[in-house]
Amino acid sequence: MEQVVRWEEAPGPGVTVEQRVGLGAMAGYSSEWDAVAHGAPGAGPFALGGWTRLWMESFAPGSPLRVFRARGNGGPLAFAPLLERRGRLAGVPVRLWQSPSNEHSQRVTWALDAACPEESVRAIWAHLREEPWEVLLLKDIETGGVLDATLGAAAGEAGFQVARWPSLESPWLPVLSRGALEETLDAKFRANLRRRRKKLARHGPLVLERVEGGDALHRALEEGFALEGGGWKGQRGTAIMCRPETLDFYTGLARLAAAGGWLALYTLRVGGRAVAFHFGLEYGGRYYLLKPGYDEGFSECSPGQLLVEDVLEDLAHRGTAEFDFLGPRMPWKLDWTQRVRRHVWLFILRPTLKGRLLHTVRFQRGPAAMRWLREVGEWMR
Repeated sequence: MEQVVRWEEAPGPGVTVEQRVGLGAMAGYSSEWDAVAHGAPGAGPFALGGWTRLWMESFAPGSPLRVFRARGNGGPLAFAPLLERRGRLAGVPVRLWQSPSNEHSQRVTWALDAACPEESVRAIWAHLREEPWEVLLLKDIETGGVLDATLGAAAGEAGFQVARWPSLESPWLPVLSRGALEETLDAKFRANLRRRRKKLARHGPLVLERVEGGDALHRALEEGFALEGGGWKGQRGTAIMCRPETLDFYTGLARLAAAGGWLALYTLRVGGRAVAFHFGLEYGGRYYLLKPGYDEGFSECSPGQLLVEDVLEDLAHRGTAEFDFLGPRMPWKLDWTQRVRRHVWLFILRPTLKGRLLHTVRFQRGPAAMRWLREVGEWMR
């Protein structure tokens, strides 16, 4: 796609907003983008420009990408990517600008300067509100975080329709020593872990491997993807290897993370055989579990839970502060913690007649009104 560059003055003192259109336009941003993302506390790797590029190349090649950069007197303040597409809300066609994300993105955020994140978001909003979208959608942003609170507040103050849809509740826990961790766990769960570890050890010595790149990377990915896709995920078609675009994304992500020094692939072996796997990233003092997998032939031994236990012990030795399970709230994750990080989909609709009707029907009035609006939408076309 042809690169388009536009400079716009934002209504903040000394703040400029630049918009570039097209994936190729990101090339000139990469070092500045990642410098801002690295300095954003708690943003994780999800704010990196390389993450956005990889996602676009894997899941939306050729689609229009718009990148907004807020720049102050001291340099870049923020980078905000948005995917432009035709979508539907309550069955009605809309011009939708949304975060470049899907179920593999885990968490959405912008690269925001740590010194003035709210100012950066408001500067981008001041420019963004003038663009020709009908619905703005950010998926899976942290509830009450800077994006949720600041962007939602700025849009509401400007008279736009704002709505939030609860999405992921991702369990997480602080990384503790084995002894301290055991004190936080249910006694029955602790006993089950000990019993199943003994049972699994009858098949051979248990060994934990961590791969961060190098010559072992290809083998670790091949084994891990086979474990992740060898059971119910493969049967349902949701495993990494089931779709070429998904395989490309995780393979590319492994290479990106290895080059950046934040890849952490863990494998639990029994007698040399891989029985459980983590596609993990260790970034900014946190461990992020993107994809687990295990050999269902050993399910009675719970190798997936035993791997979590071993990874937590290894992370404690490394001084990692937090283990983030990512994804949805699931019973096996809640065996370890009751802490969850809540996320929402943030919808912003223009205060036009169409926008107000969509907001009322989709978020307030229910199925009958939705059917009515779909009929009106088809008539308006």
